[in-house]
Amino acid sequence: MSDSANDEAPELDAVLDAVGPRLRSLRQTRKATLAQLSATTGISVSTLSRLESGQRRPTLELLLRLARAHQVPLDELVGAPVTGDPRVRPDPVVRNGVTYLPLTRRPGGVRAYKLIYPAKPEAAPEPKAHEGYEWLYVLSGRMRLVLAEHDVVLATGEVAEFDTHIPHWFGNPGPGTAEVLSLFGPQGERIHIRARSRGSAR
Repeated sequence: MSDSANDEAPELDAVLDAVGPRLRSLRQTRKATLAQLSATTGISVSTLSRLESGQRRPTLELLLRLARAHQVPLDELVGAPVTGDPRVRPDPVVRNGVTYLPLTRRPGGVRAYKLIYPAKPEAAPEPKAHEGYEWLYVLSGRMRLVLAEHDVVLATGEVAEFDTHIPHWFGNPGPGTAEVLSLFGPQGERIHIRARSRGSAR
C-alpha cells in the first residue's frame, strides 16, 4: 500500500464513522422511527440500527436510499464540504394549504423557512405543543398567534418568539395572503414574546 493510501485511510475512517450519528440525528429531527424509515427505504430495521450505531459501514446503495427518503443531497449524509453553487433552491411543500419553502439545507440545528399562509379568517384555533423553540417575522400581511392565554395579531414587520412546548396555533385572519420568515430550533428555551394584543392591532 502506498504512503498516500495510508495517509487517506484514517480520514476515510473518520468520515464513515460520522455517518451513523448523522443518520440518527437526521431521522430524529424528522421525528421518524426506524420502522417508518424501514418501510420507506426497504432497508431492514436491524440494518438501519447498525448503521446508526456504527456497527455497519454504509454502502453507496444504502446511502442513496436514505438520501432519497430524507430528501437531502447525498453529500449531507457523508458530511462532504459544500462546493459549487452555494444558492439554496427551495423545494416548496404544501401542508393544509400552507406553503413551506426551506431556506436551509442542513438537517440539524436551527432551520429557516419562508411560510405562505392563505387567508382563513374563519379558522378555529387548535393549539398544539411539541419540542423546540420558534422565532417568526411577518414579511407581509397579518398573522394571528394563539399561545397559551395570549391571543395576538402580528402585523407586517412584527416578531414573536416562544418555546414550542407551550400550546400554540397560527392562522391568517386576512384580508390577504401572509408571508412569514420562521426560524425553528430543536431545543426548547425560555419564552419571549414581542407582539401587540389583538385589541391594539390596527
